[in-house]
Amino acid sequence: MEWAENFIGLQHIGIPTNDMDKTVEFYKKIGFEVAHETKDGDVRVVFLKLKDLVLETYENKEAALCDGAVDHIAFDVVDIEEAYKFITGLQIKILTEITFLPFWEKGVKFFIAQGPNLERLEFAQYIK
Repeated sequence: MEWAENFIGLQHIGIPTNDMDKTVEFYKKIGFEVAHETKDGDVRVVFLKLKDLVLETYENKEAALCDGAVDHIAFDVVDIEEAYKFITGLQIKILTEITFLPFWEKGVKFFIAQGPNLERLEFAQYIK
């Protein structure tokens, strides 16, 4: 599979928060709706959606609360294993191996790589 065929587009933008209720209320005011809510261990996770834009916000009590507070950009892919092979083949630094989380209906698999400005790039596949 060619890389361009594997790449679907932007999946979500991850934003940490110290106050989930305040964050959800803010984004609801500007038109977002709660698309999914779950927990990852003790961390409350809420996905907010407005048209095709999805924000993943998670209450980890470690939010920087300053400019540059976006934690990661997630790219939607068809095949996570192929994406992993492609990115590792480019000698891009991998921060996390392929991981499964029971988010959404059937879960999601993802891995995180590091961009040239130390940005975290998540490559994610919804399990169908």
